[in-house]
Amino acid sequence: MNDRVAVVTGGSRGIGRGVVLALAASGFRLGVNYRTDVEAAHETCELALALGAPDAVPLPADVADLDQGRALVESALQRFGRIDVWINNAGVAPAKRADLLEATPESWDRVLGINLRGPFFLTRSVALAMIDLVEKGVIQGPTIVFVTSVSAVFASVNRGDYCVSKAGLSMVASLFAARLAKHGIAVHEVRPGIIATDMTAPVKGAYDQRLADDLQPIARWGTPEDVGRAVAALANDSFPFSTGAVFWVDGGLHQRRL
Repeated sequence: MNDRVAVVTGGSRGIGRGVVLALAASGFRLGVNYRTDVEAAHETCELALALGAPDAVPLPADVADLDQGRALVESALQRFGRIDVWINNAGVAPAKRADLLEATPESWDRVLGINLRGPFFLTRSVALAMIDLVEKGVIQGPTIVFVTSVSAVFASVNRGDYCVSKAGLSMVASLFAARLAKHGIAVHEVRPGIIATDMTAPVKGAYDQRLADDLQPIARWGTPEDVGRAVAALANDSFPFSTGAVFWVDGGLHQRRL
């Protein structure tokens, strides 16, 4: 079990850090991908080691850059010799929220490049590597997890590019699940709701009030730890007869209620 390796993109902070720490507690060796914040990545690795991870290393790469994405996979293989679990978590919100009728191509290209285009081609590289490792008998039953958002199905007209990127990423997860099952590779989607991170900090006051007004059945903010626990359950093969599944971590926000 101590040989298992997981790589988390965007793993240095926020939801990514929550996922890294949950996997550390399960005994994974960890690759913590980051784009610019090397200090946060090293801090996350130190926390992971303190929780019992046998190894945890920062892996720099911009997932929107296809060459860097391929290099990230190669770096993980060179360091660990295997990849058992890959978590596509890296993502961004629009730099500035804007009404749908004021959307800009620049914001669209940035958000979809990081949230959708990059992860699609990165996962292709990961899948090819995993298939090779399975055929060589190095790993068994690897898993790929996509961290999306309730915005995959909830329309927010002041951040349309983000919603489209997450809806597209949800389909990417479904596509890879269908394609990779015959290779013994499970693919899942974890769909967080309102999670307390630096990304949601600018709208904290508004959502504090909405949560107090019965926005969702579990009337609190979610935490990166909540998401991490869900991902760890999938990484630990707790659902061996499932693939292409959507796991909501949203306090029941998606429920239709009268």
